[in-house]
Amino acid sequence: MMAVMRAFATCAILLALACATPAQQRPAAQSGSGSEAAARVGERTITMTEVDERWRQTQPAQRAQAVQQMYQGRREALDAIVAEMLIEQAARAKGLDPEEFTESEIARRMQPVTDGQVVAFYQENQSQMQGRGLAAMSPAIQRYLEEEQRASAYRALVSDLRKAGPRIETVLDAPRYEVEVAPDDPVLGGAKAPVTVIEFSDFQCPFCQRVMPTLKRLREAYGDRVRIVWKDFPLTSIHPQAFKAAEAGQCAREQGKFWEYHDRLFANQQALEPEFLKKYAAEVGLDAAKFNACLDAAKYAERVQEQMGIGNALGVSSTPSVFINGRLLNGAHPYETFAAVIDEELDRATR
Repeated sequence: MMAVMRAFATCAILLALACATPAQQRPAAQSGSGSEAAARVGERTITMTEVDERWRQTQPAQRAQAVQQMYQGRREALDAIVAEMLIEQAARAKGLDPEEFTESEIARRMQPVTDGQVVAFYQENQSQMQGRGLAAMSPAIQRYLEEEQRASAYRALVSDLRKAGPRIETVLDAPRYEVEVAPDDPVLGGAKAPVTVIEFSDFQCPFCQRVMPTLKRLREAYGDRVRIVWKDFPLTSIHPQAFKAAEAGQCAREQGKFWEYHDRLFANQQALEPEFLKKYAAEVGLDAAKFNACLDAAKYAERVQEQMGIGNALGVSSTPSVFINGRLLNGAHPYETFAAVIDEELDRATR
């Protein structure tokens, strides 16, 4: 039963993060410096730089995913080592064994799982329960939620220790990609902001809708230190209205009301046919005749295609895909994940 719940939980986490095109391979990234020889053909040496560049040109999404996976694995291992060091120091200060200290701190932070939480989880995920009733699934759900509580309590402990402990400077850098910001891209914030957040997004993607309030919260929290840039990346294979909606967004940008129209489309994501796109334009105060002519003529279809091409070259294959100073975050991560990366970038800018 727990195996079923763990499998379900894994699927739920993956589905909660991003809209994606059909699955892609995720091989392990190659190691080695760029000048390292990969092969020799007679007198000719083929370097790792050449191999990586050819991989980037022929399979950009696969390469980006592999590089990101390598970084993510290293970063998780690094964070685990740092957490263990902090726990050992804190335990030593209290004269406790690290395991004993950890257990006591987790117990202090954990909240009991209520019957209401079990029922709510069951109701929200009933379609995944394979016909089993609440009574049958309650023990497994209870254990799963308790494991989640424990993991959350451990993260809170480590977060508290990082704040109270010695300064931690992370030297391991994330993969970075050069993403050009065009002069007429929709932007919130000034060009001099030390952190640029570029979102490749899709108006029909529910996970893009989910990340929208997170990005707004970032703007409110960081103010002029962050600018947010929109790039179109409609997933046409799974979202049939997304491409035309992207064109409509560009028609609204032409009249200086992209962000107002952007919010209206996400608020009405289930109705993005052309007649509704025109209706929303009038509702946000656009010149209806000019907007309708723009949309009917597919004036910005080529621009949308170009932005999709930019995303493809960067390895984008799902939405939302967000680049923070060139660092890729795939999916609708929580605010804290975005904020942690932004804080690292602000700290990096001051060093």
